[in-house]
Amino acid sequence: MSEQGRYSEAANETRSMAEAGLEQARKALENFLAGAEQTANSIEGRNEAVRDSVRDISSKAISFAQQNMTASLDYAEKLVRARDLSEVMRLNTDYVQDQMRALTEQASEIGQSMGRAALGEGKPQD
Repeated sequence: MSEQGRYSEAANETRSMAEAGLEQARKALENFLAGAEQTANSIEGRNEAVRDSVRDISSKAISFAQQNMTASLDYAEKLVRARDLSEVMRLNTDYVQDQMRALTEQASEIGQSMGRAALGEGKPQD
């Protein structure tokens, strides 16, 4: 083979290797960009889930505060109408037991909501 033929063959091989390298680089860049986009979308989705969870927790906290205030006002009204000390004691016992039960349930609900928020799951589907 002549020197010209060897040079031409070497140039073709070099060109083929360069084209293959460029194609690999192009694919690597496409994969990188696709991964970056997927990560961005995932972060955006998590942020949305966190916002939903925070709204859910805030809503529950407000609702629980209203329930507790209503229960306290109802208790105070019953105390005002109590006829004797034994009725006051019974009302007090009932109120404390009811509030302990309610606070336990409320704490559990808030805890579950916070757990879902920490895991990025958002609020439960109804």
